[in-house]
Amino acid sequence: MALPAIKGTARGPAVAPSAHPGSDRPGLGVALMLAAFSMLTLMDAFAKLLGEGYHPLQIVWARFAVNAAVLALIFRTSLTARLRSAQPGMQLGRALFQIGAIVAFFFSLRHVPLATATALGDLNPVLVTLGAALFLGERLGAHRLFGIGAAFAGAMIILRPGLGGVHPAAFLALLAAFSFAGAVLLTRHLRGDAAATSQLWSAFVGLALSSLALPFVWQPVAPADLWIFLALGLAGSLSQFLLIRAFALAEAGTLAPFGYSGLLFASLWGWLMFGQLPDAYTIIGAVVIVGAGLYVWSRERRAARLSQA
Repeated sequence: MALPAIKGTARGPAVAPSAHPGSDRPGLGVALMLAAFSMLTLMDAFAKLLGEGYHPLQIVWARFAVNAAVLALIFRTSLTARLRSAQPGMQLGRALFQIGAIVAFFFSLRHVPLATATALGDLNPVLVTLGAALFLGERLGAHRLFGIGAAFAGAMIILRPGLGGVHPAAFLALLAAFSFAGAVLLTRHLRGDAAATSQLWSAFVGLALSSLALPFVWQPVAPADLWIFLALGLAGSLSQFLLIRAFALAEAGTLAPFGYSGLLFASLWGWLMFGQLPDAYTIIGAVVIVGAGLYVWSRERRAARLSQA
């Protein structure tokens, strides 16, 4: 499975697919998907803004702390029951992959423009396709191989290894995409757990691990920055809610292409907040990555329709 496997991004939640596929409200689902990615990239922009004065691990802790608090409030009457998992080991592994993706991405944002990091993070769908073939035994045909190769070529255009084009921290955004792909592959293996259970495990495991690092990186928060920390956590939580609602209203295959809207939103926030616009290499590489993902997605949609027929 390629682009329909997008259930978040390298710094967002891996949301379970809709429990009601074929919903008759795809328009609303698409609107919620776009809103989700506007909030997700806004969270990234706040993380980059805070990264100018705070350690990335302190920012990661704030992200998980607010997210955990919001989820605990929402599920306050059933928190213990929802934390019970039929596959705790799988949930822990998934949470660790997702935490690794967020940490790597937030570190990259200290030195890399938001649009560049987002473009590299959008390798996730084709990485899931590659991982499914390597670890889950799924078929890797010519079209998938072409899409994977093209996507990696797009990443190399952005990174320009050996040419001094971008800061080496850009490779952390690439690492984030690999780590999140691992989280998605484990999500596909989870059986018997509700989406709320996965969200709670991610939030609380992330909070616990980032809290271990917090004493070593903590610095007092300036009163003027408190609202940014809070807004970062709320934007991440809101994006998670909007993604879940979107997948409840429309099929994953319908929503998947709109996950690439994050590139547009990231460019917008980067311009408004940092005066940064993507350079020509980032634009060309992003177009190649998006084109490769959409190509694989269109082929898979066509194959699915033929198999149903």
